[in-house]
Amino acid sequence: MEITNKKRDLFIGFGLLALLFVVLIILEHTIRPTSILFTVLKKGAIYALVAVSMNLLNGFTGLFSLGQAGFMLLGAYTYAIFTIPLEARAQVYQYFDGGAIHFTLPVIVAMILAGLVAAFFAYLIGLPVLHLKSDYLAIATLGFAEILRAIFQWDKLGVITNGSNLLRKYPVFKSTTFYFAVSGICIAVIVLLINSTYGRAFKAIRDDEVAAEAMGINLAHHKRMAFTISSFFAGISGALLAMFQTTIQASQFKSAMTYEILLIVVIGGIGSVTGSCISSFLFIACSEWWLRFLDNANLNFTYVQILRPGFRKVVFSIVIMCIVLFYQKGIMGDKEFSIKGISGFFKKFKKK
Repeated sequence: MEITNKKRDLFIGFGLLALLFVVLIILEHTIRPTSILFTVLKKGAIYALVAVSMNLLNGFTGLFSLGQAGFMLLGAYTYAIFTIPLEARAQVYQYFDGGAIHFTLPVIVAMILAGLVAAFFAYLIGLPVLHLKSDYLAIATLGFAEILRAIFQWDKLGVITNGSNLLRKYPVFKSTTFYFAVSGICIAVIVLLINSTYGRAFKAIRDDEVAAEAMGINLAHHKRMAFTISSFFAGISGALLAMFQTTIQASQFKSAMTYEILLIVVIGGIGSVTGSCISSFLFIACSEWWLRFLDNANLNFTYVQILRPGFRKVVFSIVIMCIVLFYQKGIMGDKEFSIKGISGFFKKFKKK
């Protein structure tokens, strides 16, 4: 009976995903491509992926890392550097004689390479820093991201990174469906990992390291694995961000980006994949769309000029404080979206 219910929920879940993609395709054919809706959907999908990858580390393994912006930078630069067409390299690397790389990789290969480069650096960084605890690990990974940003702007590496200049003219995808498809596949892989034997080992480490080690779990190996896999998907999201923005510069990957991702994870619920996805779209919609009118000083109808540039940030901060006050464990807590959960909620509502 339990297996039948699981199969039913699985089919309903796939049906909802298929419906989502159908709606996306219809929207792309009925709404103008420059609509802010597509900007929110694309950026929301990218941030959902990187938030889930951070949640794998912070929420499911208990490792407090703040290096996500650095790994996204690695992914974005790897994708851009290896996909710029040969005929455009002289123009992009105009201050560095066309650059040092004179070949181009296919888009999919470059995206996978973006994840692998981020994972490789994560493995190297993980060897010394994963022995650190909580705040010290966060500071070490944050420092790594800041160092990486400075190195990528160094003129001596300009033949590869273009120094402090923009990387551009690489292939981009304007279709919203593409961002959802890539993010959806990556998040599905993370969910499978969380529900596997390795995922249970991650949770055991999060709950009690001493007990986990006593049960025979190799702490160093599993922590390094979680750190590397999380960074791989952060690298993929960096490649998607490069496509979304159409240009890339190292100065964009500041520590504020990591704090935004951490905020999304906390608002959605530490230890909830669906919570991270929901909060990423809400966060992007509020910051990029719904509260934009608060910056428009021309909309004031009173003598006191309340609306002005920057007022959106104030209201946005108040909204975040309210969410944290009323949902101290985040919107979803440690729960996940499920058909059973929704039906249970409506049954309770009917009883009331």
